[in-house]
Amino acid sequence: MTPPAWGKHIANRISGAKYVELPGRNYLHIVEPWRQSFQEIAEFLTGHQAEVAEDRVLATVLFTDIVDSTRRAAEIGDRDWHALLDAHDAIVRAQLTRFRGREVNTAGDGFLAMFDGPQRAIRCAMAIRDAVQTLGIQVRAGLHTGECEVRGDDIGGIGVHIGARVSALAGPNDVLVSSTLRDLVIGSGLDFEERGAHALKGVPGEWHLFAVASA
Repeated sequence: MTPPAWGKHIANRISGAKYVELPGRNYLHIVEPWRQSFQEIAEFLTGHQAEVAEDRVLATVLFTDIVDSTRRAAEIGDRDWHALLDAHDAIVRAQLTRFRGREVNTAGDGFLAMFDGPQRAIRCAMAIRDAVQTLGIQVRAGLHTGECEVRGDDIGGIGVHIGARVSALAGPNDVLVSSTLRDLVIGSGLDFEERGAHALKGVPGEWHLFAVASA
């Protein structure tokens, strides 16, 4: 639609202009792939290449942790607690495999995992919640779907922070999700109970949260 000769013609007649050709057929810089053209523009305006995050993905993050873990550990002692944790971890990892989630990291009695399918993430959280009850423990889970920054084997970014804040508001046996995630799975057969609007620490605005009611 726009022959290169036209761009050269304009560049030759603008003082200080720089003509750059990039591979591909995209000339709408608001859609992917936009990074290379963005970097060229930034370098022209600022004199150096802009640092653009290359590894960002849209994912559903899942946080889980054991309810009243400190009290339970004190009741049964270190040896039995570690054995219980090992059994808990095995259950969580089995369900992550079943629902094609990726374990990101663990911290004590908590897990952070990510999924490329929001419905599978919710059903995984429900399966973990139900399965660990055979161990005599309860978990809480919080989920959110958003853009995450991939840092090697770890993930970060505002989407992860929101997931952590949602999880912190969950009660025993709760699978709590953000309104963003709830909207993505409408029509999936999952039912939700509204848990009101909340201010999430460090996150702008109010967020409506929902608890999964049934499968």
